[in-house]
Amino acid sequence: MKTNFLNLLISLLLCLSAGSPAYAQFNLKKAVSGAAKAAKAATLTDEQMAEYVKESVDWMDKNNPVLPDDDPYTVRLKKLTDGITDADGIPLNFKVYNVIDVNAFACPDGSVRVFSSLMDIMSDDELLGIIGHEIGHVMKRHSKNAFRTSLMTDALKDAAASTGGKAAVLADSQLSKLGESLINAKYSQKQENEADNCGYDFLVQHGKNPWGMVMAFEKFQKMEGDSNAKSSYINKMFSSHPETAARIKNMTERCVKDGYERPAEVKTEK
Repeated sequence: MKTNFLNLLISLLLCLSAGSPAYAQFNLKKAVSGAAKAAKAATLTDEQMAEYVKESVDWMDKNNPVLPDDDPYTVRLKKLTDGITDADGIPLNFKVYNVIDVNAFACPDGSVRVFSSLMDIMSDDELLGIIGHEIGHVMKRHSKNAFRTSLMTDALKDAAASTGGKAAVLADSQLSKLGESLINAKYSQKQENEADNCGYDFLVQHGKNPWGMVMAFEKFQKMEGDSNAKSSYINKMFSSHPETAARIKNMTERCVKDGYERPAEVKTEK
């Protein structure tokens, strides 16, 4: 269908330019070339997408302070995620970024990155709730689609329209933009709800208490009214206060219906 659309576009451009002067013909060639690049970029293979994701994740790990395996933050995260090795066949790997922002994100390739400042304010159950939610975005392919959209921006079209089936090499500036898009990916309220429910199921399947997701959302809800504590992650996850309440209600009802006991509150702020 994409090829047919491209042929239709080219045919239309040819009709419009018939009998036009040389400069119009030149512009037509540029338009056709641009359309061809866009069409080729839009039909990236899964293998090419995987290469771009890996390159972007590697760049982020290189340009962010990744805590070593023996650091207390990493030890805690590894203990919490022990036995959580894949999501719908996608292998998972976890790392901690030692940064002041309150954030966490999961990439289409299963790379999950948790910021140390988020770990500072979350109990173990709450942190697992957030991780489950982020993995939900991966399982529902939200993160993959968001990454593809970022890859298709004007700044990256030429690089994405590669030849020979191999993804083009991206410059540091392009990798920086892609990395930022992975960290700050914004999803619709429908997608957030899908990630909530998918993340809930994921936690249950791995023997984790899904109440942690509710408790994390409640904590974020309190932070929404605190301008000093508010973070880009909260803005990203919760676009409106009423929707936050609805998501908490939905997850609470599922926990109660399934017979899970709410864990005791744990003070984690440092």
